[in-house]
Amino acid sequence: MSDRPLRYFPVSWDQLHRDAKALAWRLAEKGPFTGIVAVTRGGLVPAHIIARELDIRLIDTIGISSYDDTQQREMVVLKDKEGDGAGWLVIDDLVDTGKTGRVIREKLPQAHFATVYAKPSGRAVVDTFVTEVSQDTWILFPWDSEPQYAQPIAATRGRAAD
Repeated sequence: MSDRPLRYFPVSWDQLHRDAKALAWRLAEKGPFTGIVAVTRGGLVPAHIIARELDIRLIDTIGISSYDDTQQREMVVLKDKEGDGAGWLVIDDLVDTGKTGRVIREKLPQAHFATVYAKPSGRAVVDTFVTEVSQDTWILFPWDSEPQYAQPIAATRGRAAD
């Protein structure tokens, strides 16, 4: 991804909930799963919603950090998960470049990996996702943003409405 995204895709709490529930519908026929491995921090909220919808009570985490605010940086594994992932469902909010996903695939090759959102560069890394966005889009998750005035698209392109 470039240093500055060209597009922003704001996601509200309601939309995230709907999209995570849609992901749960897709995953329901692929189970049953032993448990969920939530990728912290972004996968925690979707993992909770999916765990509720699929009645999965066992939730673990894997902690991988690859962003500082809006900039990607060197990957750091903060918390690992033992085993090969057989029977487990890995949940994250987004697959972007696939860098984090490839680390997870190495560590848990037998797990089913699902994300709510996917970008083209990372899409092949996950087994299931709900919504694809362009590579130059920055998703504004509800935990990272707050409501404020937004200019119309026409105004951002130099055309003001009359």
